[in-house]
Amino acid sequence: MDIKLDAAGVTDLIHGSAPDTPDWKIDVQWVKPGGAMIRQPFRQGLQRAGEVMSGPSLMSAADTAMYVCVLAHIGPQVMAVTVDMNLQFLRPAAKGDLFAEASVLKLGRRRAALRVMVRDHLGNDACHVTGTYAWPTPL
Repeated sequence: MDIKLDAAGVTDLIHGSAPDTPDWKIDVQWVKPGGAMIRQPFRQGLQRAGEVMSGPSLMSAADTAMYVCVLAHIGPQVMAVTVDMNLQFLRPAAKGDLFAEASVLKLGRRRAALRVMVRDHLGNDACHVTGTYAWPTPL
């Protein structure tokens, strides 16, 4: 499974396709054949009571990791969209940066099935996600 965009290419594509989101603070850590990892830097608005990260922040990190992974493998098709996501929250994520590592389970002509593990900055598994992405133009 080859990649069509590296980490910088995916970042540039996302910034170029959504210029109205200057506060997009996701760092694409790496992309490789079959996977990608992002870091979602900590922001006060992402935490909840109890000094832990909110559920929506984990969901956002997982969805972004899937999007980055898909774009890396299919190229500049910014209309790739989430079809479904299934999340299992494993334990609270400690307050701080979140890391989401996505891997491709199956890459088809118009859909991809993916798995994501979201970890807190201490390396603890916080959320396991499976999901599907689709795009309009066949590969």
